Amino acid sequence: MPQLTDKKNRFFLYVLAFILLSTVNNIDIFKKQNSTLQIKNIKVSGLSNENNLKVRNDLSSLLFQNILFINKDKIKEILLENNLIELFEVKKNYPNSVQIDLQKTKFIAITINNNHNFFIGSNGKLINYKNIENNLPFVFGKVNYQELIKFKKIIDDSDFNFENIESIFFFPSNRWDIKTSDGVLIKLPEKNLFEALSIASKIKSNDLLKNNKIIDLRISNNIITSK
Repeated sequence: MPQLTDKKNRFFLYVLAFILLSTVNNIDIFKKQNSTLQIKNIKVSGLSNENNLKVRNDLSSLLFQNILFINKDKIKEILLENNLIELFEVKKNYPNSVQIDLQKTKFIAITINNNHNFFIGSNGKLINYKNIENNLPFVFGKVNYQELIKFKKIIDDSDFNFENIESIFFFPSNRWDIKTSDGVLIKLPEKNLFEALSIASKIKSNDLLKNNKIIDLRISNNIITSK
């Protein structure tokens, strides 16, 4: 019986040693794999070099995280804080690189906010104004910028060229006026904007009426013009 007990003890020792060695090896493998999959490079494209670098710095908290477990919601939150960005795509390039492709918002107008000029982006956000050459209209009034984007789309679908608009006025009654670059003020109704713009376009192209400087379409089925 003592001989049998010794064999059992040796067997358990062998099993224990095997488990310990396997555990050590597994830990070493895990550490090696984890090190290989740590994010070591973040590439950003789509904006200017200066702004790409700024976005990369904003995302620096991703460095040395495991690429398998990066939080895309956190990346989205950081990117959406940048008003220059309209769209983005996040790509994992294994084993240790992340590619961020950005699409810059388009500047559609200029507005004054707290006595400072800002660009209004096609993403509905304000961007710090820089005195660069542009042909953008000024927007006046407390306007919801998403509503401005919808209004611009109506204009783009009409016969009007948005680039020929000098100023846009928004009123608390949810009504718009536009002033063209040739000095014509068009007073639009609250509804049926596309139809009203079509009428205004025809009036402006009419040889007998084209010299009028005010086209008032606020009253349904009535057209008032004056010089």
